[in-house]
Amino acid sequence: MTDRPIRLFGDPILRSPSDPVKLGAPGNEGLVHDLIDTVTLPGRAGVAACQIGVGLRAFSYNVDGQIGYVLNPEVVELGGEPELVDEGCLSVPGFYFPRLRYPFARVVGVDLEGNRVELQGEGLMAQALQHETDHLDGQLYVMGLEPEVKRDAMRQIRESDWF
Repeated sequence: MTDRPIRLFGDPILRSPSDPVKLGAPGNEGLVHDLIDTVTLPGRAGVAACQIGVGLRAFSYNVDGQIGYVLNPEVVELGGEPELVDEGCLSVPGFYFPRLRYPFARVVGVDLEGNRVELQGEGLMAQALQHETDHLDGQLYVMGLEPEVKRDAMRQIRESDWF
């Protein structure tokens, strides 16, 4: 397959909740290959299907040498006190803003064959799991910024060359 272009802030698909993946549906395997190919490019920790224009609940990840995917993921556990972390997004290129995230996250979903997939981690993995499932719920990370930071972030985004 191929790495796919990333949809940018302002594209309606990024603000729409994604539909569940129907196991066995044609195109699922191609979607997973495209997600994996797209996330393996340097500097990418995760790619949600909506970021490549597909409104299905699926994402790939590339954290600390671990590369994989999950279909129909749901966050089942968040742990610790939320911390401010600098966060960026492929759909909001060139920007990083402080965002509250839990230091631990656990996500449960399935693979292409319907087998249970459980992903969990701390640090960047926890951040990626929360960030990607937010995408699948139609939420961009900038929507969860503190109000003053969000106002400044939106101004910077509107003034960017790509917007």
